[in-house]
Amino acid sequence: MTDRLRPARTATRAVFALNGFALGMWVVHVPVIEEDTGISHSTLGVLLLVMGVAAFTGMQITGPLADRFGHRVVVPAAAVLISASLAGPGLAGGVWTLGVALALFGLGNGAVDVAMNAHAVEVERAAGRPIMSGFHAMFSVGGAAAAGLGAVLLGLDVPASTSLLAAAAVCVLAALLVRPFLLPGASAPQRAADTAPARRSTAPARLVWLMGALAFALMLAEGVANDWAALHLRDVLGAPAGTAALAFGAFSVTMTVGRFTADAVTARFGPVAVVRLGAAIAALGLATAAASPWTALAIAGWALFGVGLSGCVPQFFTAAGNLDARASGAVLARVVGLGYLGLLAGPAVIGALTTVVPLNVAFVLPIALCVVGAASAAVLRPRPELAARAEEAVRPGSET
Repeated sequence: MTDRLRPARTATRAVFALNGFALGMWVVHVPVIEEDTGISHSTLGVLLLVMGVAAFTGMQITGPLADRFGHRVVVPAAAVLISASLAGPGLAGGVWTLGVALALFGLGNGAVDVAMNAHAVEVERAAGRPIMSGFHAMFSVGGAAAAGLGAVLLGLDVPASTSLLAAAAVCVLAALLVRPFLLPGASAPQRAADTAPARRSTAPARLVWLMGALAFALMLAEGVANDWAALHLRDVLGAPAGTAALAFGAFSVTMTVGRFTADAVTARFGPVAVVRLGAAIAALGLATAAASPWTALAIAGWALFGVGLSGCVPQFFTAAGNLDARASGAVLARVVGLGYLGLLAGPAVIGALTTVVPLNVAFVLPIALCVVGAASAAVLRPRPELAARAEEAVRPGSET
């Protein structure tokens, strides 16, 4: 890592942590905001869907903007948007104001998600070695910090409006402070010449959609852990609430630790091997949890599930961003967007399946998706010929 890249790497870590912290502060305060605004669970579900749609929209808008204007402009702007909009849910007084607040927050979340991943791809490309998983680990660290701080603030009966407003102010300041340390992206003449609005990516569409579909599959599996791990131990194995919470805790810890170590493994064995082995381990872990009649073994299965998934999705983001270095934001918007839809869909799909089969049997679907991910890992093999094609496409006189 050169001296020039160290500040950019640190700044990128800070943006990932900021994103995780902002989302974590919102999640911790959901029950309080629901009570303060007087809305029902079903209404909250609709508003969360609005937030998800807004996030997906933000991703599709931000990808091309990052390619056109550069990371030093778009990443801080997206980070400021999610940071400032974090205050909105705490200040909402009813269903309509909360809906607008969550739409803005979702838009900011989608924008910063694509922008920071596009910048991370460029930093990783300049570094010449895998570092993407470490950035995603910082997202988890930010979320954990928010969970701890939020719990303390709630325990002190600090109003949600005060907590979220203060958190928003700190995050806005952080978003502005990282700007000088980010890589600018393409030079101004390059952006004017080769990232005009009509420019099309040279990345094969079928390959982009395949990567997006696999990101969807693996992030759907990840979403299952977020909402169903604790319920699995409680409802299927009869564990008390405190013990049941250890299932998601074990998954979260191993997911975070795994992301911190995945870069070294990727550097040694390559992204194809990481996803092939990781997705297989995830399938084995979830199958163990689903089939286990013992609580301790089920918790171990959820932990193994986190180990397996930890390094998988970052490999797809890196590969997608490198398909066309001059339009990485637009390509990433599709792959990240599809992955995000999988994350949202996971809990709902499992919930629908539980109306016809027991919860542990419903886990057959994410297990199967992990197997598909392992079998399809070869899609991640490096494709230097595509980078050469992208360079050819933007030379003077070339068709764009």
